[in-house]
Amino acid sequence: MSTENEKFINPLTDFGFKKLFGSEPNKNLLIDFLNEILPEQHKIRDLTYAKNEHAGQQVIDRTAIFDIYCKGKNGESFIVEIQKAKQNYFKDRSVFYSSFPIQEQAKKGDWNYQLKPVYTVGILDFKFDEHKNDQDIVHLVELKDQNCEVFFDKLKFIYIELPKFQKSEEELESHFDKWLFVFTHLSKLQDRPKKLQEKIFQQLFEAAEIANLPKEDREAYEESLKHYMDIKNVVDTSRLEGIQEGFDKRNLEIAKNMKSEGESVEKIKKYTGLSKDEIEKL
Repeated sequence: MSTENEKFINPLTDFGFKKLFGSEPNKNLLIDFLNEILPEQHKIRDLTYAKNEHAGQQVIDRTAIFDIYCKGKNGESFIVEIQKAKQNYFKDRSVFYSSFPIQEQAKKGDWNYQLKPVYTVGILDFKFDEHKNDQDIVHLVELKDQNCEVFFDKLKFIYIELPKFQKSEEELESHFDKWLFVFTHLSKLQDRPKKLQEKIFQQLFEAAEIANLPKEDREAYEESLKHYMDIKNVVDTSRLEGIQEGFDKRNLEIAKNMKSEGESVEKIKKYTGLSKDEIEKL
């Protein structure tokens, strides 16, 4: 996978995401982005990166490996992940992962069970099936009671559906818009857009420039980009096959109905594209 036509790394690749948001020199990029989606009372002033691999309490327990795991100055935990394709039980996995920073707060001896907040942030390169027709890009999920009032405010899941963001550079309004534009367009740009002239984006574009990467990082990025494109190709192929399958099923239903109404084979062929043999077998 060649990067000769690209000037900036793709932030949705594993390498690109961790380079821009998971390294100590660039942690203010992560802070700035997270503060756009966190509630006011949990805005971050500073954070530290923690190990991203967590083993369960028992030997047989599974291990969770986060893309980025960090701690806020007041003890809050933040799991930040890029999800490149739909996955069975993705929401279950999010909840399971959130249990690790909860369990690690347990203290031996006399402990009153007071917990620090835990946030899971998912940056999704796909749409939820159940939300694909609504306009909400960001989903904030909390534990609520039967009256839809927050029951426990220290566990939150924030999901961002990137494919729903369709604004052009001229349409960018908020600081959050600009971050979404970065995630969806960075690798396609050749220069920093006029709308992204803030100091934080100057740092981001400098860190993202492929020409500034040492040779080993460039090789690691190319491998990561290849993996990303492989996933995208599989997803796109599956989607197109799904569309074709649905199209074929619909044509079969139309042909059956037309045949039951006594329409001629030639007319059915014209309206459905099915062959004479396929129609006669119905």
